[in-house]
Amino acid sequence: MEKVKITTPYIKLDQLLKYVNAAEHGGMAKIMIQDGLVKVNNEVTTQRGKKIRSGDIVEISEYGKIEVE
Repeated sequence: MEKVKITTPYIKLDQLLKYVNAAEHGGMAKIMIQDGLVKVNNEVTTQRGKKIRSGDIVEISEYGKIEVE
């Protein structure tokens, strides 16, 4: 599991996908999220602007899990 430290109260889900290079650009992140390829805390989410906070675990199909610190 990859660990990512954020220095702000939260990061938006689509920004996180770009930050960890799971998505090359915002359009790709949007498609991944809309297609149900992303889970936040074991629940599929389709909200690309979902706020990800410290302690959340994001799982991306064919990429793996990310723990946000």
